[in-house]
Amino acid sequence: MTRLVQVPCRGERHFALPEQRTALLLIDMQRDFCAPGGASAIAGEDIAPVRAIVPRLRQVLEAARRQRLVVIHTREGHLPDLSDLTPAKRARSAAAGAEIGSVGPLGRVLVRGEYGHDFIDELTPLPGEAVFDKPGFGAFYRTELEAYLRGRGIEHLILTGVTTQCCVQSTLREAVDRGYHCLTLEDCCAAFDPRWHAATFEIIASEGHLFGWVASAAALLGALRTG
Repeated sequence: MTRLVQVPCRGERHFALPEQRTALLLIDMQRDFCAPGGASAIAGEDIAPVRAIVPRLRQVLEAARRQRLVVIHTREGHLPDLSDLTPAKRARSAAAGAEIGSVGPLGRVLVRGEYGHDFIDELTPLPGEAVFDKPGFGAFYRTELEAYLRGRGIEHLILTGVTTQCCVQSTLREAVDRGYHCLTLEDCCAAFDPRWHAATFEIIASEGHLFGWVASAAALLGALRTG
């Protein structure tokens, strides 16, 4: 019998989390977004907010591993020949100051196999943990993520990572449309501008938690400890 964990959430609600049917999703905790010299830093973004969540996210990751939750990591990036990069996305990246495929301090920007494309050292996947490389913002777009989840009977997702208003929110919306029960950890996600982060979580919790539940790392960790 699977253990059911009750996680206290925003709005005096609880998220019922069946451990054997739950996956922790770490979205795009890669050097291009979270390290000096990466794509975001090249574009002039302040990476301090995304770096700040790393210690909490590491705690959550370690707890999930102890409880034997399914752990999934995603990376945004493109094939070396850029054949999966749309002209529109390439133009947007160039306008932002870090054109995809250009050469930066950590290698070619957002290109698979480059140093910057890989995960930060603190959150390196363990052998056996799934990694999905995605060419878009959402983790379900042109990946096998949904088949992987369905094959393991996963119905509940805990979402974390960067950036809140882009890849996290895109993945959340994709997951909700596919029928998953979603919990997003507010202090384990980040945006380069805190205003974007705050606005996104107001949207997630709007209309009676339209896009699922919102909780803190401490609330999840406490629930996992006590059951």
